[in-house]
Amino acid sequence: MTKRAIFDKKNVLVIGGAGFIGSHLCDELLKDAKVICIDNFSSGQEKNIDHLLANPDFEFINHDITKTIVLEEYPELQKFKLEFQGIQEIYNLACPMSVKNFNRNKIETLLVNSHGVKNALDLAVQYGAKFLHFSSSVVYGLFDDFEQKIPENYVGKIDHLSERAVYDEGKRFAETMVMNYREEYGIDAKIIRIFRTFGPRMPLGDDQMIPDFITNALDDKDLIIQGDANFSSSFCYVSDCIDAAIKMMSSKFYGPMNIGSDVKVNLTSFAGKVIEAVKSKSKIVYAEEVLFMKPLCLPDLTKARNELGWLPIITLDTGLHKTIDDLRAKKGIIGF
Repeated sequence: MTKRAIFDKKNVLVIGGAGFIGSHLCDELLKDAKVICIDNFSSGQEKNIDHLLANPDFEFINHDITKTIVLEEYPELQKFKLEFQGIQEIYNLACPMSVKNFNRNKIETLLVNSHGVKNALDLAVQYGAKFLHFSSSVVYGLFDDFEQKIPENYVGKIDHLSERAVYDEGKRFAETMVMNYREEYGIDAKIIRIFRTFGPRMPLGDDQMIPDFITNALDDKDLIIQGDANFSSSFCYVSDCIDAAIKMMSSKFYGPMNIGSDVKVNLTSFAGKVIEAVKSKSKIVYAEEVLFMKPLCLPDLTKARNELGWLPIITLDTGLHKTIDDLRAKKGIIGF
């Protein structure tokens, strides 16, 4: 591949950059790179990147990645000198993540995990760019032991005809495509598998428990756990996830790599922490599980520790208070 000149900063493409995790990634990358953000707001939000639009090193393109894109055709990208410098890194986070609208987004989810990943990888081939694909812990599928920490070589069991297979099986197929592009075209393509992540900018009113817990607690409404009193999960604060992604991109390791917290958290206990933190009068109630919100396995982080020198450092309490502060600001609430 032809080596391209880098003028002052590397050019980085973030696909799905207006989403919860993607927007935080754009924030961090802009410290030493120029960033092109592509999103079609299928589950991302414009307000997540509003604060970046005035930054001369940032540009947003409203585009559905399931359709091909020619970046050089966008006049607003001339400042990136793509014809000379190209793109150095591509982060692919594109995928509808709405819990509430999961059923409505099924076909879009299929397409973004197939056509969308192909189009993203074709850009990596075109520019000789390093490529990082954000996969998910759902690739491990069904399991019986929720205490077990799952290593990356665990072969999951997924019902490819289940109601949620468009996401679970879609993520598996996307990984297969990334690895085959790596082998066929010789690109530096990598995979990280993200476990449950939380923090500021999580969408509100989308049946995602953490932001719903906080907003309901602020309004003294019931905190609804979509499951029973035993429902547990793990939660990684978003800045830790971003740190891992950037370290992965600069490493020689191509994965797949588990990224998340390996500490099991009971949801009832977590909801109690939220009520206590905001001094709420809310009560905890239980409801039926929803399709997209299931208990997940815990990650084995041995590879992340050994290959990247990474482990999550933000405690659950610290991350929770940061997220509460963000949602208080959104609701215009001052003080405790």
